[in-house]
Amino acid sequence: MTTGITADALRARLADRLAPTQLEVLDESSQHAGHVGVDGSGFGTHFRVRIASPLFAGQSRVARHRLVYDALQDFVDRGLHALAIETL
Repeated sequence: MTTGITADALRARLADRLAPTQLEVLDESSQHAGHVGVDGSGFGTHFRVRIASPLFAGQSRVARHRLVYDALQDFVDRGLHALAIETL
């Protein structure tokens, strides 16, 4: 079973919800061969997000990460297994 999750889908959601000034989403699923959901289908389970947003101003690191997780919660529910977040 595939997740149906792509870097483009995550990028679009974050752009819509967090109005980032910088945004990079990398699919690192291929580095995790053998994990559940990694099947060569083109859909991923392991992603890295580098993001800067005006919504992060004055927020703690935990609060910034929570904003990202909240924006992507339905992807987590669909099988997003790992998310590395770098807030700028």
